[in-house]
Amino acid sequence: MSLTSDQMELREEDIRKHYDAAVGMLDGFDHTPRIAKGKDPVAVPERSSGIGTRRRFRSTTPGLVTRSTARPEGVHLVERIEGAGGEDPLVSPVQANVLHGMRRALAIALAVGENFAEASGLADLKRENLAGALGADKKIAFSELLAAEALAVSYVFANATSFLLAPLLGETQVEVGEVEEVLTDNAQLALHGALWELDQDIAALVSDEDRLVACVCAFAEQLMEKVALRAQNAPQLGAFVGASWKVEADDLTINGFSPARAAKGSTLTMTFKKPNEVVGNHIAKYQAMKLAKMLMAYDFDRRLNPFAELGGFIFTFMGDGAPGTGKTTLIQMMAGLINDYCQVAGYAFRYQNFGIDNIDSYQGKSGQNAKAFVQNVLDPQVIGFGTIDDIDQIAGKRGDRQSSAGQQEVTAVFMEAFAGANTVVRGNCTFGMFSNYPENVDDALRQRAGARFLVDGPQTREDYIDILALLMGKNHDIALGEHELFEAQAIQKAVAASFESHNRPHEEGLLNVFDKVHSQVGELDTIAKMGTYLKAIQEADPRFTGRAIKNITDAVKVRAMDFELPDAWMENPELFLAKDYDTKKAMINELRVPITTDMVVQEINRYADSEFRYADKSDEVAISSMVRDMQRSEAAKRRYLEGKAK
Repeated sequence: MSLTSDQMELREEDIRKHYDAAVGMLDGFDHTPRIAKGKDPVAVPERSSGIGTRRRFRSTTPGLVTRSTARPEGVHLVERIEGAGGEDPLVSPVQANVLHGMRRALAIALAVGENFAEASGLADLKRENLAGALGADKKIAFSELLAAEALAVSYVFANATSFLLAPLLGETQVEVGEVEEVLTDNAQLALHGALWELDQDIAALVSDEDRLVACVCAFAEQLMEKVALRAQNAPQLGAFVGASWKVEADDLTINGFSPARAAKGSTLTMTFKKPNEVVGNHIAKYQAMKLAKMLMAYDFDRRLNPFAELGGFIFTFMGDGAPGTGKTTLIQMMAGLINDYCQVAGYAFRYQNFGIDNIDSYQGKSGQNAKAFVQNVLDPQVIGFGTIDDIDQIAGKRGDRQSSAGQQEVTAVFMEAFAGANTVVRGNCTFGMFSNYPENVDDALRQRAGARFLVDGPQTREDYIDILALLMGKNHDIALGEHELFEAQAIQKAVAASFESHNRPHEEGLLNVFDKVHSQVGELDTIAKMGTYLKAIQEADPRFTGRAIKNITDAVKVRAMDFELPDAWMENPELFLAKDYDTKKAMINELRVPITTDMVVQEINRYADSEFRYADKSDEVAISSMVRDMQRSEAAKRRYLEGKAK
């Protein structure tokens, strides 16, 4: 993939000249830990009776009490890694790959640090300091720039290590805990601190090669997270955050404190469904088909989708319906469409589902799993589709005592990822939340679903004939009878009828609000009248907030893009997929349709219907539970009094 306009090439010669320094660090150095404590303390042999078992000397001199008295420790990662394979004296391919990957990552980090120093003016300050000519007025800036370089180099080392060793990862997982030895005095000391702590983790946690790779990668992920948090309030980082480097040989892109992911798709083993195998669910099916094609408009060079810029891209959606109405079939259809399109275009496609097995009893692990899921799907180098099936069981309601700590962690991660301060919608991926009981999902998380897919399954007589014929297969001689097979599933005709049905609300509570406003202001044909309707809805349901209005307007913009990209564009990449970003944007712009009042009213009703439906179900469940509790209390009291009377 070629360089984009905002990327600089990190030249191979600039990386390789740091190989000797990288090998020197891996071979051995001394480091005195400042913050962390060793996980695998080595017993010191006694020189004479009692000396080895005495407590460490604690200074009583004022000012020296808090100074570390830890002794320097020799760090020899080459020996440590070569000894991680058991009794075999020879270096294994996995061990060699880990060492080569770490050498490469260190060299890349040092090269980026050198570029940062030149761009930020740190290199000049270093030369002045070396010559003893650094003025007092520059010392604060010098110290801040050294700390910024240390953070940048530490992050790039961890980022490159994770990226380069990712292909070696298996199913084994290692918990390394929080990284503590994050030092910011200068870049070399920062790397020494990181390598010392990695050496400690390998000594304590690694017993075979699989655990070696898992341990190094887990450490790199934790180091990235810790350094990125530290960098949020650090000054002088503009030269690093504002730049982007590309390492062509590794296809690695370094973009500030954003983790690089290998552009590899997941191997899908699910059973794909064709659109004609999805009976009913007309609006949900239509929007899923449109969304699959929308994703393919993503431009990998610009890292942006024209639909995300023009409006109308569905980043998150909620699919709800009763059990057995076709949510899984809808997922299989959409994943199959995206997979087929990506194969034609030559794009990497990554599908991932976040299920109940990702909720862990280990504190903080569920949040880490959720964060990893989100990051994998968001990866700008792939087309991503993430699903969260049965989200009511996975993400807990805040304040609900029935929800576990892991479920609460997941809720917090998803809320931040789907509509948080740092959320960036590039248009390369979408997240679908599915539930049989969406009323049990936290209100704030549910409202982060920009689109609503009502998955209500077959509805009409024709739908039931079609699904029976489809599922019966062909191994029978039963006549079809008077029926045009799949005629009712003609998507454009069915969708038009479905949208028109939302000219009036479906839920009784919302219908009362609609009729009341309609009698007062007449037809909702102006923005002022529609605003009056929205305010009336908010008075009936206080949860109908500004976020709901945003979701409605986003849905209206989707309707303005109420067209399917032609199938020919998906079948022949030269017609659309291979075009540059501006050409794609112009081609899409030509297909847009004007926004009408009917569209706006229909989308208000669709969204508000779903909220009223959730609220009614939630209230009904709560009332039923209270009634059941009262009945139990009455029965218990009656039984108690009867027993007492005897």
